[in-house]
Amino acid sequence: MANINPHINFNGNAEDAFNFYKSVFGGEFSKIMRFKDLESTGIPIAEHEAHKIMHIALPIGNTILMGNDVPEILGQTNENENRSKIVINTESKEEADNIFNGLSVGGQVEMPISDSPWGSYFGMFRDKYGIEWMVEFDAKK
Repeated sequence: MANINPHINFNGNAEDAFNFYKSVFGGEFSKIMRFKDLESTGIPIAEHEAHKIMHIALPIGNTILMGNDVPEILGQTNENENRSKIVINTESKEEADNIFNGLSVGGQVEMPISDSPWGSYFGMFRDKYGIEWMVEFDAKK
């Protein structure tokens, strides 16, 4: 069976965002690559972008959350558009609460975590980096 791993674009704060995600989920980065690492391939990198993230990966359970900074030459990522939602299915209400409360700090809660009309424990928010998350615990799964 194929795995689906979310990948998010940032405007220069990918490292900060991923350190925040790591503080909530735990674990260690499986990969960090900076744009300066491409210089050896002959691709010119602007000095002010050399330390930005070209690729970062944080394993979370059986999934890998990945991201990067968008180089200025490619334009800016619209942080107010719906880039996508990352769905986290938890194994308990306590885990759902911990993740929801951790990731939503400094963000905007769209739907507080609570018992949902469809029978699960569910909440939705945009984190302080503009990434949209849904957290759910379904005792029937």
